[in-house]
Amino acid sequence: MGAQLRVYKRRIRSVTATKKITKAMEMIAASRVVKAQRKVAASTPYATELTRAVTAVGTGSNTQHPLTTQADKVTRSAVLLLTSDRGLAGAFNSNAIKAAEQLTQRLEREGKQVDTYIVGRRGLAHYHFRERKVAESWTGFTDEPTYADAKKVAAPLIEAIEKDTAAGGVDELHIVFTEFVSMMTQTALGDRLLPLSLEEVAREAAPRGEILPLYDFEPSAEDVLDALLPRYVESRIYNALLQSAASKHAATRRAMKSATDNAGELIETLSRLANAARQAEITQEISEIVGGASALADATAGSDN
Repeated sequence: MGAQLRVYKRRIRSVTATKKITKAMEMIAASRVVKAQRKVAASTPYATELTRAVTAVGTGSNTQHPLTTQADKVTRSAVLLLTSDRGLAGAFNSNAIKAAEQLTQRLEREGKQVDTYIVGRRGLAHYHFRERKVAESWTGFTDEPTYADAKKVAAPLIEAIEKDTAAGGVDELHIVFTEFVSMMTQTALGDRLLPLSLEEVAREAAPRGEILPLYDFEPSAEDVLDALLPRYVESRIYNALLQSAASKHAATRRAMKSATDNAGELIETLSRLANAARQAEITQEISEIVGGASALADATAGSDN
């Protein structure tokens, strides 16, 4: 019985140490998600207004440009998947990977060849384990992405969209990331970055009564679009990286809180079992003492007779 009590006490010490770790990780994630939320709030208006500017240029000119013009026949697509470098975030990475695989399957059913680009070690490990080809990958900055990181990711994608498909280029660019809705809700979704759907942006502006402005282009609309193309892609990728980082920290906080609560419940259960074992040990000791005293009394009485 004493051995069983020692086992319970050892497990209680182990779970208590784990609880301290998960509680600390929960607090760290909570502080990081607040900072990430601020960055998302700061970058979203810029990305939105830049998208509106590109839309205005596209609708105000007849220029055929890869930023706004859909190819007659789309044969090749690029998919950028945003995951995290670290785990301990519940279903955060698995949901993003699942959304990317569903998008890839849909594009392949449409007869398109798909090039996959990945940000984050978790997504890269998933694809390498299944021996799937990855065009290019980036790691090491998913917790706190900067605009320089977004430019680094956007560079090969812009190069691919500007190339002909015969030379290894792509006709369209999709991005899969986790949108930060709230501390409790994060949604993995896929969005097409290029070519920009002018009709969709116009429909979004219509309910708000917005009217896109008319512009005069100098030197030409094509030159303006050439200048806006990298800025548009970089800003959208940067915003997606920030959304993904905020979502990851929120998912980590929720997962660590659940782990901390579970550890507390397990400690209570083990404490009750340890108390029961201790009580049984005491009861057994009392029974042995009483039994020994009774046997001694019987032996004494027998000797007197």
